[in-house]
Amino acid sequence: MDNWGGVLAALLPSVGVGVIFWFSIRAIVNADRRERQELARLEAQAPGAAPERAGDS
Repeated sequence: MDNWGGVLAALLPSVGVGVIFWFSIRAIVNADRRERQELARLEAQAPGAAPERAGDS
């Protein structure tokens, strides 16, 4: 039971990196969602003037 400090010291860097990774991925996903919503809104305003995007067939 005296090794709890060592266990916490060993796990803390991994947990910290995991939390940073989670926030990063969450920010990327949210940015993508907002971009898709904005593109859909712009296309709804002027459906005939929508630019061709790569990958559209």
